[in-house]
Amino acid sequence: MAAHPRLLNLIGSLCVGGVAAAMALGLPALDRALPAERRPPADRPYLVGAGVRLLPPEGALLDLTATRPGPRAGAVRFQLGAVRIVVVAGPFSGDLAAAERRLRRKITARRGVQVTGPQAPTSTDAGVPGLSGGYASPGRIGRFQVFLHRGIAVEITVSGAESDLGAVIDRVDASARSLAFRTGR
Repeated sequence: MAAHPRLLNLIGSLCVGGVAAAMALGLPALDRALPAERRPPADRPYLVGAGVRLLPPEGALLDLTATRPGPRAGAVRFQLGAVRIVVVAGPFSGDLAAAERRLRRKITARRGVQVTGPQAPTSTDAGVPGLSGGYASPGRIGRFQVFLHRGIAVEITVSGAESDLGAVIDRVDASARSLAFRTGR
């Protein structure tokens, strides 16, 4: 005896509705259950994006909610206590001075933030040149570094309370010096 077509449609619709409800309720619950941070291995370079890697600052946590590595561009955010470190890599067609000006504009576009003092030269352990500087906002200070190698710019911004930043800046600088760019570009 064949089942009635309306009954089959009802059963099928209920199944589809049940799956949709399970996804609507279950996926957000699963997302909340997963940690937003994890400790990356300190002895292995972490892929930022665009072929750029760096050793995470010793003791830092990787913020998975703000980390997006990709083949052409990418970003990673680390937390080192109360200090936030953001590394962004991507294509750039200008020179190092233009990359530094672009980063300064990004920094000062935020309300109440101003760049303090002139930039200073810096470099990676591999000899890639860069520029660094400082910035301030109410209750926080920051440092920035920008590097440019074969059309890929890397911007590093670090911010926190003065005492917090002072306690970890050596580890942050060591991480920045470890930047490695993919060869063959």
